[in-house]
Amino acid sequence: MYGKDKGGILQHPDGTVLKQLQPPPRGPREQEFYNKVYDSDCCDSILLELREYLPKYFGVWSPPTAPNDTYLKLEDVTRKFNKPCIMDVKIGQKSYDPYASAEKIQQQVSKYPLMEEIGFLVLGMRVYHVSSDSYETQNQHYGRSLTKETVKDGISKFFHSGYCLRKDVVAASIQKVEKILEWFEGQTQLNFYASSLLFVYEGSCQATTVRLGDVTLAEKRRVPKGLLSGGDALEYNNNINVINSTENGKIEASVSKGLSKFYALHKKACSKRHHSQLSLKVENSEQDNVWKTSTCITQEHLNGNVLPQLEKVFYHVPAETKESANVEVRMIDFAHVFPSNTKDEGYIYGLKNLITVLQNILDN
Repeated sequence: MYGKDKGGILQHPDGTVLKQLQPPPRGPREQEFYNKVYDSDCCDSILLELREYLPKYFGVWSPPTAPNDTYLKLEDVTRKFNKPCIMDVKIGQKSYDPYASAEKIQQQVSKYPLMEEIGFLVLGMRVYHVSSDSYETQNQHYGRSLTKETVKDGISKFFHSGYCLRKDVVAASIQKVEKILEWFEGQTQLNFYASSLLFVYEGSCQATTVRLGDVTLAEKRRVPKGLLSGGDALEYNNNINVINSTENGKIEASVSKGLSKFYALHKKACSKRHHSQLSLKVENSEQDNVWKTSTCITQEHLNGNVLPQLEKVFYHVPAETKESANVEVRMIDFAHVFPSNTKDEGYIYGLKNLITVLQNILDN
């Protein structure tokens, strides 16, 4: 739902989503845009590449009970994720199109005066926090409250798991936005207004696993049957996350041997690059019973003593030992797309500023 009484995106049983066609001229204009880009006879290389950055389009659909209601049938970009984290960012210096009335222009500018200056606006986000197994949701009022000084911290909330900043996701997001920027730099046939980028990434730790030979956090022979799933896998998002929990809330893991083997491999990998920047230290296992074999680590320990030390170890894990983060960045909302013969400078400006903010989050 959006607003007080309007239906939002619907889910079709076949796994697609249904976006109700807006009243003319917006709805027909968006339908025409999708039809043009996804025309089976399309041979325009610019439009063919654009498909990579959109949800897939499956035509229109009407419910049997209301044949006059038309819906765009689109790919559900979130479907493959277990705990999808989602952010909608409107891009461009103007959120009104060239044919907007003076009243409409004033209305849009008053909603977010900074749009022209920074070129984007956070419309909302939904972030999964591993630490509390819950979602945090922010609406468009949150985005409009952000200033030039607070926009970096405001967007960085989207990339925080509750335990740590997901730098892998930030880096992957930058790469995908840069690809969209490249497309815009190379085309002069379409201008986009009030269009958004949809960011989606996997929030649950179970989905980001890294296989490193036979290195495991909990060796099979030392762990009760059924505790490990998916083979020998070490799970982390810039830190160690829970492998599995028993009914009494405790985590059973033999960490001594597995962790020491992984740390040795980690040191070897790190020595090849950025060696001088690394400052890694693991507490002496004899002095700290956290690392002793067959330790029961409670949730309290995970929130307190253990995680900060594990983060010291894994914070600098080199990129080549990581799987690329499971991230999607797609362009959405095309009710205000118009033919053009010039570059879309307003959209390009917004993309560049957004990339700068994401890079600052990554660097600082």
